[in-house]
Amino acid sequence: MLMMTNELTKRCLALFSGGLDSILSVIWMMKKGYEVIPITFSTPFFATDKAKVSATLNQLDLVVRDILPQHLQMLKNPRYGFGRNSNPCIDCHALMISLAGALLPEYNASFIITGEVLGQRPMSQTRRSLNTVAQLSGYEDLLVRPLSQKLLTDSLPLREGWIKKEDLLSFEGRSRKAQIALAKELGITHYPAPGGGCLLTNPDYSLRIRDLLDHEQTSAREIELLKYGRHFRISPNLKLILARTGKEMEEAYYKYPDEFFMRSLSHSGPWAILRGESFIEADLQLAANILLSYCAKAPTKAKVVWGKADTFDHEIQATKLPREAFLPLLLSTDKEIKC
Repeated sequence: MLMMTNELTKRCLALFSGGLDSILSVIWMMKKGYEVIPITFSTPFFATDKAKVSATLNQLDLVVRDILPQHLQMLKNPRYGFGRNSNPCIDCHALMISLAGALLPEYNASFIITGEVLGQRPMSQTRRSLNTVAQLSGYEDLLVRPLSQKLLTDSLPLREGWIKKEDLLSFEGRSRKAQIALAKELGITHYPAPGGGCLLTNPDYSLRIRDLLDHEQTSAREIELLKYGRHFRISPNLKLILARTGKEMEEAYYKYPDEFFMRSLSHSGPWAILRGESFIEADLQLAANILLSYCAKAPTKAKVVWGKADTFDHEIQATKLPREAFLPLLLSTDKEIKC
């Protein structure tokens, strides 16, 4: 076996979400004399804000890497499937460990740590799930979970003596009392309340991302727009994104000035974004009819205009529709949304 220097065997990459467990695993290992490089992976599905804030408040130098292409590829066909919505937790965790493993040479690090706690989550952190994630990642033998590792099988860093087993912990279960006590012992006062931040666990967001995957429309812009408005799948070539609030559409208007927008010509009501490769007359007519249906003060028939936001150089005579005519097109679990 290739002999490693003490410096290398003492250095690791840490998957860092910014939650209490990941903060503890990093600072605990640092206190024990290990050099820890916290890294967080970024996609539009889980923001890095929490990780960045937690790193700053705890004086940690955080590495941020965008993994959208790899994550999208995994989303198309996760080996272990999805949770209740479009959240492929097993495959997602394995992907992040795998990507961290591939970065070990770049940072002259020898192993990976995570903040996972045995039994904390009923689906993704059972002993079986933790083992599955490790095996799927391809870096099973370089993975250490400091908060629970005394209860888990020794990986290479322990067998080779890079890490002392007495430096590790034996946390287990869903209670956070032990973690909170350890945080107090370590002088950690800045950590967020528990809670998931992955948009793929949201039922409506899940419908929207599955729609994009089904239609092979997964550009960064398409994914960014998922957070705005109500989404109607008009046809394979056209989607209507109808603003829920004036503030929401104003933000989209200034952030995406190159998009095609649609609005009522003379009556108050929401604006919309038109997304598609090409706009045929029948699709545009349906989109205009849906938009007008959400203009409460407009008459049954009225004019709708569309085009670039600075011109609106196309005009359509629209007709309000009964809700049952267009709500099946709405990518939402709530089909009782009032117009």
